[in-house]
Amino acid sequence: MSFTLFPDTRLALARDSLAGLSVGDALGSQFFVPGRHPGDLTAGKLPPPPWQWTDDTEMACSVVAALADAGRIDRDALAAAFAERCEPYRGYGPGAVTILRLIRTGTPWPVAAASAFDGQGSCGNGAAMRVGPLGAWFADSTARAAAQARASAEVTHAHPEGVAGAVAVAVAASLAARARLDGHRPAPERLLAGVAAALDPASEVHRGVRRAADLLGRPPREAVEVLGNGSRVTAQDTVAFTCWVAAVHLDDYPAAIRACVEAGGDVDTTAAIAGSVVAAHTGVGTPGGVPTDWLAAREPLPDWST
Repeated sequence: MSFTLFPDTRLALARDSLAGLSVGDALGSQFFVPGRHPGDLTAGKLPPPPWQWTDDTEMACSVVAALADAGRIDRDALAAAFAERCEPYRGYGPGAVTILRLIRTGTPWPVAAASAFDGQGSCGNGAAMRVGPLGAWFADSTARAAAQARASAEVTHAHPEGVAGAVAVAVAASLAARARLDGHRPAPERLLAGVAAALDPASEVHRGVRRAADLLGRPPREAVEVLGNGSRVTAQDTVAFTCWVAAVHLDDYPAAIRACVEAGGDVDTTAAIAGSVVAAHTGVGTPGGVPTDWLAAREPLPDWST
């Protein structure tokens, strides 16, 4: 199916993905609170609202705002937005806080990003956790989704694996949103094959996505054992698992979030990433989509994001 994707449609897809990301992030973060157990969610017992979102959502809001403003990623503008809007209490890692402080005080973003981790650059999850709505925006072109994801990643993540994580998530969300517009649900193996095709075969993220395809039909615990669950807070340990979850549960947002919560690890980030991809396909308030009561329980997004 070929089609013209108008700006209002792009924004609607991106906002649905952002809803899935922010709800997953906010709900997932509740399971770091002592006394909360993954089995509660399986049993339908939700944490009391409001569910506060973290840095995952704050940065994703800046990505969507940048696209709404310019239709593409302007790296200088996005770096400045990240730096100015950073609220460290939202759960930013020390490396991210340092990079954004450098940018805010006048260091060019290429220099700031390259300075992380003794000059290696960050291979953390920051670029991947915020990029799902960008993929949904570019539902008509996985190539543009990949290129724009790379641009959005580079302002904070100079390590190739950190960039690869962003590309993988953006392409997954692009494919998910495209399938929604086409009116079909892609087979899990096709979704993962599409993601893998967009990645450098030399990257660990690519190898992880390929392994994820081999684990389709296996229990979640096996996927976690092989792919990780974000505990190491790197793209290599996180992105393949979230792509596996999204591929398996692409038409069932609550099931995708439950799978992330039950897997443990960096739950707010895995739920944000998987949620952004799945919601790009399901939407909000639809059968299998982001439940409206979950959305209502999430802390409101910042005024500047709407």
